[in-house]
Amino acid sequence: MVSVFLTRTGLLRLKRFNDEFLVAKPNPESPKLRTARPPRVTPQLAAGRSAGPADVRIVRSPGSALAKRLADEVARLAAELAAAKAEIATLSARAERDPLTDVFNRRGFARELERSLAYARRYGTPAALVYLDLDAFKPVNDRYGHAAGDVVLRQVAAALTLSVRGSDVVARLGGDEFAVLMWNISPADARAKAAAIETQIEQATAGLEAMGVGASAGMTMLEAEDLPADVLARADAAMYARKAARRRK
Repeated sequence: MVSVFLTRTGLLRLKRFNDEFLVAKPNPESPKLRTARPPRVTPQLAAGRSAGPADVRIVRSPGSALAKRLADEVARLAAELAAAKAEIATLSARAERDPLTDVFNRRGFARELERSLAYARRYGTPAALVYLDLDAFKPVNDRYGHAAGDVVLRQVAAALTLSVRGSDVVARLGGDEFAVLMWNISPADARAKAAAIETQIEQATAGLEAMGVGASAGMTMLEAEDLPADVLARADAAMYARKAARRRK
């Protein structure tokens, strides 16, 4: 929509709502311009060409153009920032996952253990750590190669994930060592779960070429005064005691 009006200086000004201005400069050869009817807005007038007794040019508001450029730049930067945040979140999540088994790695497990200890201190919620080491795993790599060993590790991680609740934490700490953090569990139930995990791992690997692979699971409860190193040391000692007991059988 366009408004046409005559200024005090005798200029015809046509104002559009999008802040474009069409300015008509009087032609000296047309002395009756002040009393003449304002020119009709035509495509020629809008294009900045002469339209009758006036020389017409288009003048754009510099403020509106600058504002549009700034708005476009802000939108572009906002989109780039959102994409960068999403990429950082993805990389951060990948940094805490084991690429072979898709469970937490040692870094992710350390964060979860710190969180569990803080929660236990604040609310007194019972939690347990089961530390596992695979038995007879090295001969698998020596006899069948590391590709077969990788299959065993993936089977073990899958069996652990299926054997615990969604709120529990499964991690591969490195090599053939795994850990499970369990919340809201009594010592008796935690010991029973550790024994059940040993059985489930043996069943999960029974159909593979690596027959005979098992696991020794050591369990300890989290205490309010514990540091992460304290919990890991107790669980590690319990795991070696369990491994020695299994060998004597």
